[in-house]
Amino acid sequence: MSGFTLRGGELWREPWEDYAWLREESPVHHDEAGDFYVLSRFDDVWNAARDTDTFSSASGLTVAYGEMEALGMGDNVPMVFLDPPDHTQFRRLVSRGFTPRRVEELEPMVREFVRDRLESIVDTGASDIVEQLFKPLPSFVVAHYLGVPVEDRPQFDSWTEAIVASSSGDAAGATNAFSELISYFSDLIERRRTDPGDDLVSMLVELGDDTVGVVRILGFAFTMVAGGNDTATGLLGGAADLLTGRRDQRAKLAAAPELIDESIDEFLRLTSPVQNLARTATRNVELHGTTIPAGRKVLLCYAAANRDPREFGPTAEDFDVDRTVDKIMTFSYGAHHCLGASVARLQGRVVIEELLSHCPDFTVDTTRAEYAEGPYVRRFRSLPFDPG
Repeated sequence: MSGFTLRGGELWREPWEDYAWLREESPVHHDEAGDFYVLSRFDDVWNAARDTDTFSSASGLTVAYGEMEALGMGDNVPMVFLDPPDHTQFRRLVSRGFTPRRVEELEPMVREFVRDRLESIVDTGASDIVEQLFKPLPSFVVAHYLGVPVEDRPQFDSWTEAIVASSSGDAAGATNAFSELISYFSDLIERRRTDPGDDLVSMLVELGDDTVGVVRILGFAFTMVAGGNDTATGLLGGAADLLTGRRDQRAKLAAAPELIDESIDEFLRLTSPVQNLARTATRNVELHGTTIPAGRKVLLCYAAANRDPREFGPTAEDFDVDRTVDKIMTFSYGAHHCLGASVARLQGRVVIEELLSHCPDFTVDTTRAEYAEGPYVRRFRSLPFDPG
């Protein structure tokens, strides 16, 4: 390889050689067409993610300039587009919904959902595991957290698809989806004022407008819907792919299921559902002999960083459930470390446990799989599944 391109769809099939080329040959890569820079080495990505003063999220997380204006968010700025201290203050409020106790309480519901879907799949034979399980499960979890009634939950997928597709050029579709989402949650917030539930929207409404206004709640709902669905789908599909391709590693987990929890970070490291997100440089940055000018977008390539031999050794590209993983960039790091990381880990662990229990000989066929569009989240749109 001798270049870099934003991927999407079928181009997601094998991005790993691109990433290796970036790390070794162009660690601060300038994409002249889009006028943005790409960081790919673990230490560089790690340090940039921590330095929110230099690498800001306030101008959006894609490499498109004018992203915030194109989405038409106005004052409804989601938490992910805030920098400290505003980000820190709001994160502290919503983090109460992601305590270990709250995540633990979620597990029985997640496990029941997974078992029901897998039993149905086993009864009917081969299927599309994304359609049957890997996409509905994250949507179910996000909807539960936000207190969305069951009958309204199918809308989540269409909103997410449109918002993610905006990174491929469909800004109009994303704007419409964002407007629909904002309208829906505006109504839900009003309902929760008089009919509260045990969910995050109700919790934020209870704090009062002086502490958390409607605009902040709407932005948080956007973050949950747009960021909590496709990313978990990417983890689950990628995990099934790894377990199909490496029967030796599957055998280890099947023989010692207690290892599954310890191995989740290895699944997360190699799948890296969010392959990359952008920041904006607030000052000139000198790195590896290259100057990143102030005001330019900088793509933090998490997936390349997660396979950097400088951090993970000469076997960095290999799937090894016995690997001790101290740091990964899958959930970013620092102030913008993913708030739902523990929930994603829960979904991954439960799905792997139940797959190995219900379908110990399952296979997925990636040669017939379809990848979703969009250059930031790598996930299967469809993935043929045989329960064995």
